[in-house]
Amino acid sequence: MITLNLPQYPIKVTKRDGRTVVFDELRRKYVALTPEEWVRQHFVHYLVAHKHYPPGLVANEISLTLNGTAKRCDTVVYDRQARPRVIVEYKAPHIEITQKVFTQISRYNMVLRVDYLIVSNGLQHYCCRMDYETNSCKFLPDIPGYGEIL
Repeated sequence: MITLNLPQYPIKVTKRDGRTVVFDELRRKYVALTPEEWVRQHFVHYLVAHKHYPPGLVANEISLTLNGTAKRCDTVVYDRQARPRVIVEYKAPHIEITQKVFTQISRYNMVLRVDYLIVSNGLQHYCCRMDYETNSCKFLPDIPGYGEIL
C-alpha cells in the first residue's frame, strides 16, 4: 500500500481466505483491506495516538438515515455524553478531494449536526468547523485535538 501523509504504526495486515485484511482496533475485527480502509486505519490511529481522541468515543461505519435512504459515515467522534462532535470521510489516496466529497459529508451532517467535518485521502486532510448561526464553515489549519473539539 501507498505511504500516507500520516504517522506510520504497526498496522496488523494478514491474509484470510485469499483476501488481504486489516485489523480494525475500533471494531475489534479484521476487515477487507481496500485503499480507503488503509486511509481509515491510519487516520484513526493518528486521532487516537497523536490527537488524544479516546478510542471508546470513536466509531467506524456509523449508519444513519438521510431522506429515507440508509447511509454510512466512515468515522464519527462522540463527546462523553454520546453526542456526535466530528464526522470523518475518507477517500482512497488516488481519489481527489473535490466539492463532491464535501457535499457528501455535508449531507451526513444534516442528520448529525456536528461541530467539525474532516475529509482525508491520506495525503491531504481538510477540517472545517461549522458555524450554525451563519450557516457557514471555517477551514482550520490543522486537525484539532480531542480537547479542542469539546
